[in-house]
Amino acid sequence: MELSLRRLRMLRELHRRGTVTAAAQALHYTTSAVSQQLTLLEREFGAKLFERRGRRVQLTEAGLILAEHAEEIMRSVERATTALERTQDGVNARLTGGVWASVASSLLPNALMLLAVDYPGIEVRTKELAPEETAGAVRDGTLDFSFVIDYSDYPMPWDPELTRVVIAVERLHAALPQGTVSARTMTLTDLAEHPWILAGPRSHFGRAVRLACQRFGFEPRINHEVGEQATALAMVAAGLGVTLVSDLGLTLRPPGIEVVALAEPLMRTISIAYRGSDLHRQPLQLVIDAVRDAATAQGLAVRPSSPDLTTQDFPRD
Repeated sequence: MELSLRRLRMLRELHRRGTVTAAAQALHYTTSAVSQQLTLLEREFGAKLFERRGRRVQLTEAGLILAEHAEEIMRSVERATTALERTQDGVNARLTGGVWASVASSLLPNALMLLAVDYPGIEVRTKELAPEETAGAVRDGTLDFSFVIDYSDYPMPWDPELTRVVIAVERLHAALPQGTVSARTMTLTDLAEHPWILAGPRSHFGRAVRLACQRFGFEPRINHEVGEQATALAMVAAGLGVTLVSDLGLTLRPPGIEVVALAEPLMRTISIAYRGSDLHRQPLQLVIDAVRDAATAQGLAVRPSSPDLTTQDFPRD
């Protein structure tokens, strides 16, 4: 009997999440594709692995046994990959990372240029995901690492399976249509009467900004709810409202926008999250070093006086 690693990973996610739909979302497949692959796995194994209970799927005793072994198999594959990388002359590896727009447009390209100078054998591929999805994709094995965000106004619970390294600290700034204000600094309260352009409340960014506004005593009047920071900035330039923008997001700024510092800064940290079992994986650590160097070059490095943010468990989605 020859079992597929991809199908074992799907069974593991089904065991973790309870429905085929949730497993498919975690692995970035369609529900029908996961269902078909699980059926093939059942056929390969030669025994009934799961049975439906309403909308949920209950693993049989055989399914539970195989799911437990799937966890061990996935970890063994990761350890084997790390061991093989260590035996090679030089450093050679292919890693896949999760990114979002502002990271992909400035921080990552600079980091990869630095990496290529000393370690041309390390190939980094990326997948653009919503910031809320990247940590889960690392945990599930879809990604080797991901960029993740933590906001000062939105602390997150931690996932013990993941480790994070904080590589940059950003400020959020007010972004207004050109000619709206002349002040060099302002508070969030000064924006209370303006229409807002903001991500939805289920996103990390949208939730963090709403919480910050509430802390200043108002609910933002959101006229346009958009997910991408570049889209929000384009709408600000068109005079449709105000928003907040991060330091990296400023690279996406179109003409026609006033950027004003907040008198009481709102901060967010950008980290790289990876599985704890990859702590000693040299190519991954070299990528992290390159990103940290790029952040330093862009003035976003973590200050020595900052709290202990170097390496710790990362928030669970």
